[in-house]
Amino acid sequence: MPEERASEELAMNNLPQNESKETLFALVSPEEALPQPSNPPKKTTPKICGSNYPLSIVFIVTNEFCERFSYYGMKAVLTLYFLYFLRWSEDTATSVYHAFSGLCYFTPLLGAVMADSWLGRFRTIIYLSLVYVLGHLVKSLGAVPVLGGHAMHTVLSMLGLFFIALGTGGIKPCVAAFGGDQFEEEHVKERSRFFSVFYLSVNAGGLISTFITPMLRGDIRCFGGDCYALAFGVPGILMVVALVVFALGSTMYRKPPPEGNIVVKVIKCIWFAILNRLKNRSSEISKREHWLDWAEEKYPKQLISEVKTLTRVLFLYIPLPMFWALMDQQGSRWTLQATRMNGNMGFFVFQPDQIQVLNPLLVLIFIPMFDLGIYPLVKKCGINLTSIRKIAIGMILASLSFAVAAAVEIKINEMSPHKPGSKEMYLKILNLADDEVKVGLMGYQNNSLFSDTIKPFQQIDHSKMLLNTERQSFYFQLHFHNTSVTNEHILEEKNKYSLVTHADQRGVSSLLIKNTVTSTVSGMAAVRFINTLDKDVNITLSRNAFLIVGKDYGISVYKTVERGKYHNVQCRTQDKDFSLDLGLLDFGAAYTVVIINSSDQGLRAWKTEDIPANQLSIAWQVPQYMLVTAGEIMFSITGLEFSYAQAPSSMKSVLQAAWLMTVGMGNVIVLIVAQTSALVQWAEFILFSGLLLIVCIIFSIMGYYYIPIKPEDYNLEDTEPSHIEGNTRDLAIQKTKL
Repeated sequence: MPEERASEELAMNNLPQNESKETLFALVSPEEALPQPSNPPKKTTPKICGSNYPLSIVFIVTNEFCERFSYYGMKAVLTLYFLYFLRWSEDTATSVYHAFSGLCYFTPLLGAVMADSWLGRFRTIIYLSLVYVLGHLVKSLGAVPVLGGHAMHTVLSMLGLFFIALGTGGIKPCVAAFGGDQFEEEHVKERSRFFSVFYLSVNAGGLISTFITPMLRGDIRCFGGDCYALAFGVPGILMVVALVVFALGSTMYRKPPPEGNIVVKVIKCIWFAILNRLKNRSSEISKREHWLDWAEEKYPKQLISEVKTLTRVLFLYIPLPMFWALMDQQGSRWTLQATRMNGNMGFFVFQPDQIQVLNPLLVLIFIPMFDLGIYPLVKKCGINLTSIRKIAIGMILASLSFAVAAAVEIKINEMSPHKPGSKEMYLKILNLADDEVKVGLMGYQNNSLFSDTIKPFQQIDHSKMLLNTERQSFYFQLHFHNTSVTNEHILEEKNKYSLVTHADQRGVSSLLIKNTVTSTVSGMAAVRFINTLDKDVNITLSRNAFLIVGKDYGISVYKTVERGKYHNVQCRTQDKDFSLDLGLLDFGAAYTVVIINSSDQGLRAWKTEDIPANQLSIAWQVPQYMLVTAGEIMFSITGLEFSYAQAPSSMKSVLQAAWLMTVGMGNVIVLIVAQTSALVQWAEFILFSGLLLIVCIIFSIMGYYYIPIKPEDYNLEDTEPSHIEGNTRDLAIQKTKL
């Protein structure tokens, strides 16, 4: 889950001298950084077992767990839904996925303005959660095949995603801060521990949902295929639970009223300065030290000074979206890569969209590892690991992760079956006759192509054949016993075929079958049947997967099924029931199964492989996940700690909104590249890796010339109440997924 990790607030009142030892690790959302009213409404709330912890936080933590389960569970299967349900191309699926992700990080600004300017946090959470639930409902209906056609599914899906983006983004800056509002100002330690529990609920919700929803999609079948409606519906139910639980605690909450939004003030100040400068560009008084000084006619100097400080930090944000462009591809390009890998890890079989669980799991491991182990060790070695250096290292690690992803992609391509090109086709031969058959080609340049005789129920694997034109006739000579038969078949370039030979009382003949499947979907297996019996056969592969195969060498279409062992496949003819043992149908493989009646073994299945199973283990994705998660820890948390420490207290909400927008802009970058790049996938990974390295160099140069601001540089005595409302709070460096 590549998300932003934190927001923090710098204590301006009663800050201890040894502030580094008093740093509290917690979680908060953008609004925690907003100026608080100097006299918040006092309300006595029930406590947990007589402690200083309000009972109301139980409802807030539960709400956050369910909401994060809802969001990440839905998002985990989203790319495969686009690809295999809506039948979009990989580029379109990637583009829409990142457009949705980007929208989720542009809407928090709207939620912050609503909460602080008009509704307050409680009502904002309630109203936008209703929109959130509506989005899940519409999205689930869009995944029900019987409701309308493709156009209806697309419209419902896009409308549902819009509502979800509005809901999740809108409540993002409110929930954690609302939890912090429940504590008395003197209960700093308890509030910090609450944020840690809140943080765990965020990651636990994401971790469990990323593991479960792919199972709901793949392990449970509905409407004859993957159950996307259930995979979207269960997260929707969890969002309903989140809303109900949050509403149940209503009477216990402390609900500070809206106090006005500093984001709006900053935007108005900057806008007025720009307009005023343009109006007076030819004036004699046009010379001023800073372009923001043009706001002096309307805004106080203190606010202008703080906005200047803010813009210095925002300048460092310019290169940051490229990092998020790489981070968010875990749910799109990396998931698509996983569909072409083998998910059997021995102890567990991973679905392609399930491997994303590594990110939240590694986050829980890496945060204490870095804070308690790596950083102290580096410090003892005498290395000054400044914030700028940590952020740059995070970029380098993310860049390396994509270099590793490119190497994995190249290895997958090397192990994948070759696809026939122009004037090429592949042919394999299956002998279903009860004796040896020899196949020859009349007039073909390679007369020894099928020189060996083929024993009964044996095959010759795919051989490459060259065509003179895009479509060409071939004459196959079939030698069986003492007879020879010539059959004509027309073959087309860029295809794979199976030539089936069989014999009856009239002699030997052949049947040409095009292998219409070139790859399987979402790491599943595909199987088709050839029925040699004189009766139609009804086959039940699973509860929702049925096939009817015609008699006398009837051929079925390919049917996709979950990877697994199929030892007792139920079959039925007009007068007989029987079962077939198909064995293992593996990840990404396609099979042809011949139903035969053997005199000594009875009815049985002969399975041949049209497309080999995915060879490369999904475990090879673990290094790239480790690198990108380590980069995320160093980049995201450190970036927020640095930028918030550099900003005036009243500007922290503005920086949080700007930080979230860098995540959105990163998704826009991926969207643009996916739609415009004609590169193969491994080259695209290299492109992103190289771009981030270049951005890292640029950021390092910018950071080298940046002069950090110390807390004592802020002149609090000159702060006017009209510009910075209320009291600031204690130092709280928060680490979380919002």
